Amino acid sequence: QVWLEESGGGLVRAGGSLRLSCQASGRTFSYYAMGWFRQAPGREREFVAAISWSGDTSDYADSVKGRFSISRDNAENTVYLQMNSLKPEDTAVYYCAATGSGMLHVRGDEYDYWGQGTQVTVSS
Repeated sequence: QVWLEESGGGLVRAGGSLRLSCQASGRTFSYYAMGWFRQAPGREREFVAAISWSGDTSDYADSVKGRFSISRDNAENTVYLQMNSLKPEDTAVYYCAATGSGMLHVRGDEYDYWGQGTQVTVSS
């Protein structure tokens, strides 16, 4: 079992930045590839970014490439999502997720554990 807790969300103006954190506890964090997803009101959950267990490989949704950066610190059991040049369309609840498959996944159903989410609101 892995427990995930997101933090760092908030209200920011367009063009601003936020850094989300996801603290993991439970089983060995470094065994898991990690992902960030988001869900806006009235929309389906969508993939944002993913990072391998080692941190050597990452993947991003086209909508956030060049603006968002995912990273992890296995010593601190934490994965981060640095979000720059934020846009109103980035407004959503952001979730982190863990997968024991060892591979990067863009589909939510490939992930085993989920956090409760943190709200990000970008004003225009």
